[in-house]
Amino acid sequence: MTTLTGRRNVALLVVDAQNGVLTAAASRDRVLANIGALISRARAEGVPVIWVQHADGMLPHGSDGWQLVPEVSRRDGDPVVHKGYSDSFEATDLEQLLACHAVGRLVVAGAQSDACIRATIHGAIARGYDVTLVSDAHTTEDRTADGGPPAAQVIAHTNLYWSYTSAPGRTALAVPTHEVSFAPYPG
Repeated sequence: MTTLTGRRNVALLVVDAQNGVLTAAASRDRVLANIGALISRARAEGVPVIWVQHADGMLPHGSDGWQLVPEVSRRDGDPVVHKGYSDSFEATDLEQLLACHAVGRLVVAGAQSDACIRATIHGAIARGYDVTLVSDAHTTEDRTADGGPPAAQVIAHTNLYWSYTSAPGRTALAVPTHEVSFAPYPG
């Protein structure tokens, strides 16, 4: 269905599964278990697992907080995209990497729901990708002290609005881990 010609493959995009990002994340262990299950399934089906790592002044490149969490494992050879903006496509080589793998659909998991997840899924659909947000494999932290809603409400709202998002010739889905399909488009 993607609007990207000749891109019938799918990739799993694991966004910001980093120590400093997930320290205070809601349902951290459950979300990481679901991400781990997705990674295992993707690898078993020959689907690329692409890791995204954020760095900025509060999360310096190479610091302990910048490192990927130990609960999910990156394999040597798994591509890593280093970013400095919320949208994983912005000023990175993600688009070129996906083009090399003929990817037209992304399955997205990680953190944070109200920042890098939101920016990345919107960035992907705007660039022509079909996007499946894994509804029980993304999280954020409680921002009520800053005037925001509790994390559970942010996550639920992200899942709700993404399930109603659409664009010409593209699909946006929010499904739980057990409903994720890594099947390529027929053709």
